[in-house]
Amino acid sequence: MGIDTLRRAVHFVTLCLAQALVFNHVHLFGYATVLLYVYFVIIFPRSYPRWAILLWSFALGLSVDVFADTPGMAAAALTLVGFLQPYVLELFLPRDAAENIKSSVAALGFSKFLTLASILVFVHCLAFFTIESFGFFNWQEWALNIVGTTVLTMVLLVTIETIRK
Repeated sequence: MGIDTLRRAVHFVTLCLAQALVFNHVHLFGYATVLLYVYFVIIFPRSYPRWAILLWSFALGLSVDVFADTPGMAAAALTLVGFLQPYVLELFLPRDAAENIKSSVAALGFSKFLTLASILVFVHCLAFFTIESFGFFNWQEWALNIVGTTVLTMVLLVTIETIRK
């Protein structure tokens, strides 16, 4: 087992436990919940195989679903983000960038990383809360959930990325 796989497994377990034990119980103003496990998918490097990103994404989403009692919602939303991540990352990399470049503030710069992460977190929140509501009965609450969760997750994600730098 490579050191990269071991490091990913530690990130996987850490983010899954943090989500299950802490962040699932924090609801700001009744709408915003931190969904920090998306960070796991955002930081995949450019050269990582796409099939592996999808497998890791689905596994983490399924693990979060088991702990949060959200049957398939996180798995579906995170697998969508895992599918889109390589394509969105390519939009922010120069053509002559190294194959093993990671998506981080150090590699991309703060504004590019913030934009990349914001797009992927927003897509995750949009998919997650759309699946949860399974209709637009109360669209104001749906929109508040998406915006509030995206903003709160981005604040925490940027804080972690700044500390990690």
